[in-house]
Amino acid sequence: MQPLIAIPATALLLLRSLSNGSLTPLGNLAALLTAIAHAVHPWSVFFALLSTFFLIGTAVTKVKRDVKSRLTLSSSDGAGGEGARTHTQVLANSIVASVLILAHWWKIRQGRTMARCYAYGGELEVVGIVCQYAAVAADTFSSELGILSSSPPRLITSPTLRKVPPGTNGGVTLIGTLAGFLGAFVIASTSVILLPFCPVIDTRLSSSLRPGLLGGNSWGLWEKAAWVCFVTVWGGSGSLLDSFLGGWLQASVVDVRTGKVVEGRGGKMVSR
Repeated sequence: MQPLIAIPATALLLLRSLSNGSLTPLGNLAALLTAIAHAVHPWSVFFALLSTFFLIGTAVTKVKRDVKSRLTLSSSDGAGGEGARTHTQVLANSIVASVLILAHWWKIRQGRTMARCYAYGGELEVVGIVCQYAAVAADTFSSELGILSSSPPRLITSPTLRKVPPGTNGGVTLIGTLAGFLGAFVIASTSVILLPFCPVIDTRLSSSLRPGLLGGNSWGLWEKAAWVCFVTVWGGSGSLLDSFLGGWLQASVVDVRTGKVVEGRGGKMVSR
Protein backbone atom coordinates (compact mmCIF):
# COMPACT_ATOMS: atom_id res chain seq x y z
CA MET A 1 0.00 0.00 0.00
CA GLN A 2 1.33 3.44 -0.91
CA PRO A 3 2.73 5.33 2.14
CA LEU A 4 1.00 8.54 0.95
CA ILE A 5 -2.30 6.75 1.51
CA ALA A 6 -1.42 4.45 4.40
CA ILE A 7 0.00 7.08 6.78
CA PRO A 8 -2.90 9.58 6.70
CA ALA A 9 -5.46 6.75 6.65
CA THR A 10 -3.90 5.20 9.77
CA ALA A 11 -3.78 8.61 11.45
CA LEU A 12 -7.48 9.20 10.70
CA LEU A 13 -8.48 5.83 12.16
CA LEU A 14 -6.50 6.50 15.34
CA LEU A 15 -7.92 10.01 15.67
CA ARG A 16 -11.43 8.63 15.31
CA SER A 17 -10.72 6.00 17.96
CA LEU A 18 -9.26 8.58 20.34
CA SER A 19 -12.15 11.00 19.84
CA ASN A 20 -14.73 8.27 20.44
CA GLY A 21 -12.88 6.66 23.33
CA SER A 22 -13.63 3.29 21.71
CA LEU A 23 -10.20 1.84 22.61
CA THR A 24 -8.01 1.88 25.70
CA PRO A 25 -4.44 3.30 25.38
CA LEU A 26 -3.03 -0.21 24.92
CA GLY A 27 -5.90 -0.91 22.55
CA ASN A 28 -4.84 2.07 20.43
CA LEU A 29 -1.25 0.82 20.40
CA ALA A 30 -2.40 -2.63 19.27
CA ALA A 31 -4.56 -0.99 16.59
CA LEU A 32 -1.57 1.03 15.34
CA LEU A 33 0.62 -2.07 15.04
CA THR A 34 -2.22 -3.90 13.31
CA ALA A 35 -2.66 -1.06 10.82
CA ILE A 36 1.08 -1.10 10.03
CA ALA A 37 0.98 -4.87 9.41
CA HIS A 38 -1.92 -4.35 6.99
CA ALA A 39 -0.34 -1.35 5.26
CA VAL A 40 2.97 -3.05 4.34
CA HIS A 41 1.17 -5.29 1.84
CA PRO A 42 1.13 -3.88 -1.72
CA TRP A 43 -2.62 -4.49 -2.05
CA SER A 44 -4.84 -1.87 -0.42
CA VAL A 45 -7.74 -4.30 0.06
CA PHE A 46 -6.55 -5.63 3.43
CA PHE A 47 -6.17 -2.19 4.96
CA ALA A 48 -9.59 -1.35 3.53
CA LEU A 49 -11.11 -4.43 5.21
CA LEU A 50 -9.57 -3.40 8.54
CA SER A 51 -10.96 0.12 8.12
CA THR A 52 -14.37 -1.16 7.06
CA PHE A 53 -14.59 -3.50 10.04
CA PHE A 54 -13.61 -0.69 12.43
CA LEU A 55 -16.12 1.76 10.97
CA ILE A 56 -19.11 -0.58 10.70
CA GLY A 57 -18.30 -2.14 14.06
CA THR A 58 -18.25 1.29 15.69
CA ALA A 59 -21.50 2.19 13.93
CA VAL A 60 -23.49 -0.85 15.10
CA THR A 61 -22.09 -0.48 18.62
CA LYS A 62 -23.69 2.98 18.78
CA VAL A 63 -27.11 1.75 17.62
CA LYS A 64 -29.50 2.30 20.57
CA ARG A 65 -26.55 2.24 22.96
CA ASP A 66 -28.66 3.65 25.78
CA VAL A 67 -31.20 0.84 25.34
CA LYS A 68 -28.51 -1.84 25.24
CA SER A 69 -26.83 -0.48 28.35
CA ARG A 70 -30.03 -1.10 30.32
CA LEU A 71 -30.32 -4.73 29.22
CA THR A 72 -27.21 -5.87 31.13
CA LEU A 73 -25.27 -4.83 34.23
CA SER A 74 -21.65 -3.82 34.60
CA SER A 75 -19.36 -5.64 37.01
CA SER A 76 -18.25 -2.21 38.24
CA ASP A 77 -21.88 -1.33 39.10
CA GLY A 78 -24.25 0.71 36.98
CA ALA A 79 -25.45 0.15 33.43
CA GLY A 80 -24.06 -2.63 31.30
CA GLY A 81 -21.69 -2.57 28.36
CA GLU A 82 -18.05 -3.53 28.10
CA GLY A 83 -16.71 -0.01 27.71
CA ALA A 84 -13.59 0.76 25.68
CA ARG A 85 -12.07 -2.18 23.81
CA THR A 86 -8.74 -3.45 25.14
CA HIS A 87 -5.61 -4.57 23.28
CA THR A 88 -6.70 -8.16 23.87
CA GLN A 89 -9.95 -7.58 22.02
CA VAL A 90 -8.20 -5.71 19.20
CA LEU A 91 -5.74 -8.56 18.68
CA ALA A 92 -8.47 -11.18 18.96
CA ASN A 93 -10.20 -9.54 16.00
CA SER A 94 -7.12 -8.96 13.86
CA ILE A 95 -4.09 -11.07 14.81
CA VAL A 96 -4.95 -13.95 12.46
CA ALA A 97 -5.40 -11.58 9.53
CA SER A 98 -2.17 -9.73 10.40
CA VAL A 99 -0.14 -12.95 10.42
CA LEU A 100 -1.64 -14.12 7.12
CA ILE A 101 -1.07 -10.71 5.51
CA LEU A 102 2.60 -10.72 6.51
CA ALA A 103 2.94 -14.30 5.26
CA HIS A 104 1.44 -13.39 1.87
CA TRP A 105 3.55 -10.23 1.66
CA TRP A 106 6.66 -12.35 2.28
CA LYS A 107 5.65 -14.73 -0.53
CA ILE A 108 5.35 -11.78 -2.90
CA ARG A 109 8.76 -10.45 -1.87
CA GLN A 110 10.29 -13.88 -2.46
CA GLY A 111 8.69 -14.05 -5.90
CA ARG A 112 6.69 -17.14 -4.96
CA THR A 113 3.35 -15.61 -5.93
CA MET A 114 2.02 -12.85 -8.17
CA ALA A 115 1.71 -9.33 -6.90
CA ARG A 116 -0.15 -8.18 -10.02
CA CYS A 117 -3.41 -10.06 -9.44
CA TYR A 118 -5.09 -12.84 -7.49
CA ALA A 119 -5.70 -15.97 -9.55
CA TYR A 120 -8.74 -18.21 -9.16
CA GLY A 121 -7.76 -20.99 -6.77
CA GLY A 122 -4.83 -18.88 -5.54
CA GLU A 123 -3.22 -18.63 -2.13
CA LEU A 124 -5.33 -19.65 0.84
CA GLU A 125 -3.87 -16.78 2.90
CA VAL A 126 -6.09 -14.36 0.96
CA VAL A 127 -9.17 -16.50 1.62
CA GLY A 128 -8.28 -16.70 5.31
CA ILE A 129 -7.80 -12.94 5.66
CA VAL A 130 -11.14 -12.05 4.10
CA CYS A 131 -13.06 -14.81 5.90
CA GLN A 132 -11.54 -13.79 9.23
CA TYR A 133 -12.86 -10.24 8.85
CA ALA A 134 -16.21 -11.59 7.67
CA ALA A 135 -16.44 -13.71 10.83
CA VAL A 136 -15.55 -10.93 13.27
CA ALA A 137 -17.89 -8.51 11.49
CA ALA A 138 -20.66 -11.10 11.69
CA ASP A 139 -19.98 -11.61 15.39
CA THR A 140 -20.06 -7.87 16.05
CA PHE A 141 -23.30 -7.35 14.12
CA SER A 142 -25.01 -10.32 15.74
CA SER A 143 -24.07 -9.36 19.30
CA GLU A 144 -24.69 -5.61 18.97
CA LEU A 145 -27.97 -5.87 17.05
CA GLY A 146 -29.24 -9.24 18.25
CA ILE A 147 -29.45 -8.00 21.85
CA LEU A 148 -32.11 -5.54 20.68
CA SER A 149 -34.42 -8.32 19.51
CA SER A 150 -37.93 -8.19 20.96
CA SER A 151 -37.87 -11.97 21.40
CA PRO A 152 -35.66 -13.44 24.16
CA PRO A 153 -32.40 -15.17 23.15
CA ARG A 154 -32.22 -18.94 23.01
CA LEU A 155 -29.19 -20.83 24.29
CA ILE A 156 -27.73 -22.44 21.19
CA THR A 157 -26.06 -25.24 23.16
CA SER A 158 -29.23 -26.23 24.99
CA PRO A 159 -31.09 -29.27 23.59
CA THR A 160 -34.35 -27.44 24.25
CA LEU A 161 -33.04 -24.03 23.13
CA ARG A 162 -34.13 -22.59 26.47
CA LYS A 163 -34.67 -18.88 26.89
CA VAL A 164 -31.85 -16.89 28.49
CA PRO A 165 -31.33 -13.20 29.43
CA PRO A 166 -29.95 -10.80 26.78
CA GLY A 167 -26.17 -10.80 26.73
CA THR A 168 -25.83 -14.47 27.73
CA ASN A 169 -22.85 -16.25 26.14
CA GLY A 170 -24.27 -18.66 23.58
CA GLY A 171 -27.60 -16.86 23.39
CA VAL A 172 -28.88 -16.30 19.85
CA THR A 173 -31.88 -14.67 18.19
CA LEU A 174 -33.15 -14.74 14.62
CA ILE A 175 -32.51 -11.00 14.28
CA GLY A 176 -28.97 -11.41 15.59
CA THR A 177 -28.23 -14.32 13.25
CA LEU A 178 -29.49 -12.43 10.20
CA ALA A 179 -27.54 -9.35 11.29
CA GLY A 180 -24.42 -11.51 11.51
CA PHE A 181 -24.79 -12.64 7.91
CA LEU A 182 -25.34 -9.01 6.91
CA GLY A 183 -22.06 -8.02 8.55
CA ALA A 184 -20.28 -10.84 6.70
CA PHE A 185 -21.90 -9.71 3.44
CA VAL A 186 -20.56 -6.16 3.90
CA ILE A 187 -17.02 -7.53 4.21
CA ALA A 188 -17.54 -9.91 1.27
CA SER A 189 -18.82 -7.06 -0.91
CA THR A 190 -15.90 -4.82 0.05
CA SER A 191 -13.41 -7.54 -0.79
CA VAL A 192 -14.93 -8.37 -4.18
CA ILE A 193 -14.73 -4.70 -5.16
CA LEU A 194 -11.13 -4.13 -4.05
CA LEU A 195 -9.32 -7.46 -4.48
CA PRO A 196 -7.14 -7.41 -7.65
CA PHE A 197 -8.72 -10.49 -9.24
CA CYS A 198 -7.07 -11.75 -12.43
CA PRO A 199 -9.57 -10.75 -15.14
CA VAL A 200 -10.95 -12.82 -17.98
CA ILE A 201 -9.15 -11.54 -21.08
CA ASP A 202 -9.68 -13.82 -24.08
CA THR A 203 -10.46 -17.51 -23.70
CA ARG A 204 -9.08 -18.15 -27.19
CA LEU A 205 -5.56 -17.20 -26.16
CA SER A 206 -4.97 -19.67 -23.36
CA SER A 207 -6.96 -22.07 -21.23
CA SER A 208 -5.50 -20.41 -18.11
CA LEU A 209 -7.28 -17.18 -19.07
CA ARG A 210 -10.67 -18.88 -18.90
CA PRO A 211 -13.00 -18.18 -15.97
CA GLY A 212 -12.25 -20.30 -12.93
CA LEU A 213 -15.54 -22.20 -13.10
CA LEU A 214 -14.55 -23.31 -16.62
CA GLY A 215 -11.17 -24.62 -15.51
CA GLY A 216 -9.11 -21.44 -15.85
CA ASN A 217 -7.42 -19.04 -13.43
CA SER A 218 -9.44 -15.90 -14.09
CA TRP A 219 -12.38 -14.29 -12.32
CA GLY A 220 -15.57 -13.51 -14.21
CA LEU A 221 -18.93 -12.34 -12.89
CA TRP A 222 -20.03 -15.81 -11.74
CA GLU A 223 -16.75 -16.48 -9.93
CA LYS A 224 -17.04 -13.17 -8.08
CA ALA A 225 -20.66 -13.87 -7.17
CA ALA A 226 -19.62 -17.27 -5.82
CA TRP A 227 -16.85 -15.56 -3.82
CA VAL A 228 -19.34 -13.20 -2.15
CA CYS A 229 -21.64 -16.11 -1.28
CA PHE A 230 -18.76 -18.20 0.04
CA VAL A 231 -17.34 -15.45 2.26
CA THR A 232 -20.78 -14.47 3.55
CA VAL A 233 -21.67 -18.05 4.49
CA TRP A 234 -18.32 -18.72 6.15
CA GLY A 235 -18.41 -15.42 8.02
CA GLY A 236 -21.92 -16.01 9.31
CA SER A 237 -21.05 -19.61 10.18
CA GLY A 238 -18.01 -18.38 12.09
CA SER A 239 -20.26 -16.20 14.22
CA LEU A 240 -22.52 -19.17 14.97
CA LEU A 241 -19.46 -21.25 15.90
CA ASP A 242 -18.43 -18.46 18.27
CA SER A 243 -21.88 -18.69 19.89
CA PHE A 244 -21.47 -22.44 20.35
CA LEU A 245 -18.03 -21.96 21.91
CA GLY A 246 -19.36 -19.18 24.14
CA GLY A 247 -22.19 -21.39 25.33
CA TRP A 248 -19.83 -24.28 26.05
CA LEU A 249 -16.79 -22.50 27.46
CA GLN A 250 -17.87 -19.09 28.81
CA ALA A 251 -20.15 -19.05 31.83
CA SER A 252 -22.45 -16.05 32.13
CA VAL A 253 -23.06 -14.48 35.54
CA VAL A 254 -26.66 -13.42 36.15
CA ASP A 255 -27.62 -10.98 38.89
CA VAL A 256 -30.23 -12.73 41.06
CA ARG A 257 -32.01 -9.48 41.92
CA THR A 258 -32.60 -8.22 38.38
CA GLY A 259 -32.15 -11.34 36.26
CA LYS A 260 -29.69 -9.44 34.05
CA VAL A 261 -26.30 -10.67 32.80
CA VAL A 262 -23.29 -9.01 34.45
CA GLU A 263 -20.61 -7.93 31.97
CA GLY A 264 -16.95 -7.33 32.73
CA ARG A 265 -15.17 -4.20 31.61
CA GLY A 266 -13.12 -4.73 28.48
CA GLY A 267 -14.63 -8.16 28.00
CA LYS A 268 -13.01 -9.56 31.15
CA MET A 269 -14.51 -12.61 32.80
CA VAL A 270 -16.77 -11.90 35.77
CA SER A 271 -16.21 -14.04 38.84
CA ARG A 272 -19.24 -15.51 40.52
